[in-house]
Amino acid sequence: MSKLIVDGVEIDVPPEYTLLQACEQAGAEIPRFCFHERLSIAGNCRMCLVEVKGGPPKPSASCAVAVRDLRPGPNGEPPVVLTNSPMVKKAREGVMEFLLINHPLDCPICDQGGECDLQDQAMAFGFASSRYAENKRAVEDKYIGPLVRTSMNRCIHCTRCVRFTAEVAGTGDMGAIGRGEDMEITTYLETAMSSELQGNVADLCPVGALLPKPYSFKARSWELVKTESIDVMDALGSAIRIDTRGREVMRILPRTNDRVNEEWISDKARQIVDGLKTKRLDRPYVREGGKLRPASWGEAFALIAAKIKATTPARIGAIAGDLAAVEEMFALQSLVESLGSASLDCRQDGVKLDPKFGRASYIFNPSIAAIEEADGLMIIGSNPRREAPVLNARIRKRWLKGGFKIGVIGEKADLTYDYAYLGAGPDTLASFSEHQKAKMEKPMFIIGQGALAREDGLAVLALAAKAAGSLGVIKDGWNGFAVLHTAAARVGGLDLGFVPRQGGLDALAMSKAGALDVLFNLGADEIDIAPGAFVVYQGSHGDRGAARADVILPGAAYTEKSGIYVNTEGRAQLSDRANFPPGDAREDWAIIRALSDVLGHRLPFDSLKALRARLIAAYPHFGAVDEIAAGASFDAGQLIAAGGACGNAPFVSPVADFYLTNPIARASAVMAECSAMRLDLARQAAE
Repeated sequence: MSKLIVDGVEIDVPPEYTLLQACEQAGAEIPRFCFHERLSIAGNCRMCLVEVKGGPPKPSASCAVAVRDLRPGPNGEPPVVLTNSPMVKKAREGVMEFLLINHPLDCPICDQGGECDLQDQAMAFGFASSRYAENKRAVEDKYIGPLVRTSMNRCIHCTRCVRFTAEVAGTGDMGAIGRGEDMEITTYLETAMSSELQGNVADLCPVGALLPKPYSFKARSWELVKTESIDVMDALGSAIRIDTRGREVMRILPRTNDRVNEEWISDKARQIVDGLKTKRLDRPYVREGGKLRPASWGEAFALIAAKIKATTPARIGAIAGDLAAVEEMFALQSLVESLGSASLDCRQDGVKLDPKFGRASYIFNPSIAAIEEADGLMIIGSNPRREAPVLNARIRKRWLKGGFKIGVIGEKADLTYDYAYLGAGPDTLASFSEHQKAKMEKPMFIIGQGALAREDGLAVLALAAKAAGSLGVIKDGWNGFAVLHTAAARVGGLDLGFVPRQGGLDALAMSKAGALDVLFNLGADEIDIAPGAFVVYQGSHGDRGAARADVILPGAAYTEKSGIYVNTEGRAQLSDRANFPPGDAREDWAIIRALSDVLGHRLPFDSLKALRARLIAAYPHFGAVDEIAAGASFDAGQLIAAGGACGNAPFVSPVADFYLTNPIARASAVMAECSAMRLDLARQAAE
């Protein structure tokens, strides 16, 4: 540790700290535009100037000077740093004056108004007036894609966006051309950015030069109600903030959570806002004469009750979809079991994961943050860039530090980092099952759904477990066996045991013709259900599941209910309600509770609080919010014994189009535009 004195306060800080970090630890406020904790140091805005006693007779850029570079006093006294001296005050006023020479000063029409670093720092550290009367520089706005709008007259050349695309996103889409007052930030040929994280540049921009295009001119920040929640567009469980005005969701922004998403979110998590209000189910429907017609709740429930009474328990089943919260799955599981059925499943894609092998067989055991501790990685049957872009950025972050070997078994794809391509399928994986221990302290496997959601998925999982044992991925003090899910509801469903009981049917079997008489479909829109069964669909959007339904019960989207979700690493997270469902739609647990009354199997709770109390009594780990519960150990031997034979088909990622993976995304015009843009970029690359 190094001692220094900041504004009369003596502190001890690590020598690798920058002066900016040291000053903030001492409680001093240091303005900045170009500096960002998760990006490299540029040192080009000069707003963070401080005075260093015994240093050069001019202000120093605190972001670019390390504590170890300071000299002690003549008698060995700690270095002295001043953040509020007359020299510093005058220097900051000068910097701000220069920054505003070419800025258009169009705050009244700028979407950044109220959240603008330039506004705030001009008031706090700027000069009262400007001495410049010359014409301002004019820069043409650039097209950089459907998600980010440009107003480049406002750009102050902090280069945060350039560093983000180069370092975090890994695509290098943006850069600077020209010099001096002719410098411009651009994508060179004004093409669309190709990253799945590009929307984060609008958060990083300290002025109004880069803004979220779909949100343009929609609302002001002070009009919005902010609600902390969890993203369900993938299984990562990124921390988000939902901003609403009245009953309408206006935008979704990231929250900082260093253990999961740091402060980034994917473009799908950010920009599916228009999909939340499009193609919504806002009243019950029943099918008559092959056509759906609006109905009352009582009419819909009576029809379901009549069908249930006319069949036997063995001919009743339930499938839970990818966006279901734990509470409604628990309620549906309780109802189906009370009816005497053994056929229920949360694995609509047919993935061969089962809680009977232990919780460690289906979660991301090392945790997401532990990627930064690993020294080797093998990716099996997964494309993290499409399945979990924020996780992919974490892998890239570790790769940039060096000493991190990456191998891939599966698809050849641009993952934004270098890797050794080992092979395409199970044959390659089998070659590691009798391999010598890897010369690594903390090696990792990431097994994707492309390896597990297939007929031989259990055999592949067993093979991966065997290879993990051979290579030392699983050992005392370290479990690097990580299953990467694509569905936000999957781990929660497996924790509940929402899988077939003895003699019950799984999701794929239930979807076949003649398998069941009545099928409860809780938002499962990624599975084709053959004609024959009477389908009760409960969901928020008129997607594939609603098109096949005989009765539709309108539910709530994830922003419209409070629910527990468990992410891919087994972390229980709480999503809060930000707005209310439209029309006659209701929260899903409440629909199931009301239906149970009509069916004569009343569930023992009347409120969400009572439901959660019963849920946590049965499964205590759901009560430990934001914690990863220690689960049953990974029974590799049992898994290997149950494995069977592997096929020869190559592993293929289940996510063919990142932007259209669920009903909310498919209802979004913005996501449709992004999908079309991605196809155009792929076609241009092929040509």
